[in-house]
Amino acid sequence: MARIALTGATGFVGGTVASVLADQGHDVVCLVRRQPATGFPWPALRVDMSDVGALSRALDGADAVVHLAIMNGLTAMYADRRAAHDGYVGLTRRIVDAANATGVLVGYVSTDWVFDGTTHLADETEPPNPVNLYGFLKAASEIVVLDRARRGFVARVGGVQGIHQTNPLASRSQDIGFGYFSLAIVDAISNGQRFCIWADPDINTVATPIVSAEIGALLGRAIECNAQGILHFAGGTPVNRRELALATCRAFDLDSDYLDFGLAPETARVRATVPFDTSLKGDSTMQVLGTTAHSIDEQLRALRTELVTGRPAPLS
Repeated sequence: MARIALTGATGFVGGTVASVLADQGHDVVCLVRRQPATGFPWPALRVDMSDVGALSRALDGADAVVHLAIMNGLTAMYADRRAAHDGYVGLTRRIVDAANATGVLVGYVSTDWVFDGTTHLADETEPPNPVNLYGFLKAASEIVVLDRARRGFVARVGGVQGIHQTNPLASRSQDIGFGYFSLAIVDAISNGQRFCIWADPDINTVATPIVSAEIGALLGRAIECNAQGILHFAGGTPVNRRELALATCRAFDLDSDYLDFGLAPETARVRATVPFDTSLKGDSTMQVLGTTAHSIDEQLRALRTELVTGRPAPLS
């Protein structure tokens, strides 16, 4: 088993990744800017993320660093582009430099939003063509890892479904991306409420959803095989929002008659272009990692298990 440093463990995907890697027997240490609240479930090390020397000391003795920390929110990113650039590209560069100094493998978790939304099932060789600041900064951070890291890989994810492990009561609602989409439906219909699925050309509408637990499992495999280059952590079924909503109702035994369909409200829109189809093809990745992409029905059954037990349920 490996000693793995992790940034972003207080976030939605990062907390699940930390949980899965620890459950697999890896020695996980979470690198944080601020001391987490009491009861944080994994060892945490407070680090000055602006200092390469501090990051190098934090990585001393580690086998790998998985980098998930980001600046959240498109609106905030556009409001302070310098901070956004440093929160993505600058921080990634510092982590890579620290990893190079200590001989550590870098795993950078990126996004399907590096694509422009016009390519269905983009594979690992498809050149990025981002259409907003988030996609641009993620793509630029990918280049830092691919060109600067002595040992490193980029893992693109999209359509992520799961539970926030360090804040399970966090609000779950539909937005212009796919995050929390299925559980937002579960929350609404389980409480007798109707749920309107947005059918809109100006939002992210097609993806290859994957549960966050599976991202953790695939990261563990990538570290164990010393993966390099670009990987696609994608579910095995490309779906649009309507298809995902209906699959969610099947998986959770919900009445799909509670679903409505309509345009996204003005309050949900952002002043940026959003990629329409960000579905990923990950056949080459799955071959490298010795596993297979799991169907949307399998992903959602794993999500239901996670909701019932409170524990991530990886498939690989």
